[in-house]
Amino acid sequence: MCRCCDAIVGAHGDVRGTEAIQAKGFPYTIEDLVGDTELAERYRDGRFVTLRLRSNMYHRFHAPCDVRVRRVSYISGDTWNVNPIALERIERLFCKNERAVIELDAAKLGHSLLLVPVAAILVASIRLNFLDEPLRLTYRGPNRFDCDAAFRKGEEMGYFEHGSTIIVLAPKALSFAAELHEGLRIEMGRPLFKTVM
Repeated sequence: MCRCCDAIVGAHGDVRGTEAIQAKGFPYTIEDLVGDTELAERYRDGRFVTLRLRSNMYHRFHAPCDVRVRRVSYISGDTWNVNPIALERIERLFCKNERAVIELDAAKLGHSLLLVPVAAILVASIRLNFLDEPLRLTYRGPNRFDCDAAFRKGEEMGYFEHGSTIIVLAPKALSFAAELHEGLRIEMGRPLFKTVM
């Protein structure tokens, strides 16, 4: 499961406690990323993968499986470049940039997932198809949206106005479906996770 976009694989692996890796030597905590300690605890010792959408790629992202979106949190922030050079120089960069935290309920699988689209330079706008307006730096509305939006596997959920990054968090009940390595180009439709037997 989790075939949400065309992208380049960045850092990925096991979440250690609630700590993930931005780049070699640069950890960040899930609490910092999502702004919610209780939500972060659901992904303790889980899995993470960073998916970089280059500016010349398809900028849309899709439901990784049949899901229901129950809540979205918008976190305003900076728009630092998120290219590999910046990730190796600026600590906790993902936790500084503007981002959305999309909680996915995949009831048929018995698991939840988190998608965290992170805005970047030239990309100060995250458009979610189930919200009425784009989330951008000029947005002044509520930071949390309770919603009930259902998506079938592969349906478009939203898009960036330019390339950027999506961080995917999965619980420890899931493992990586295939060998991943940094720099691997994946296409929408390639599974990232599978249920641990």
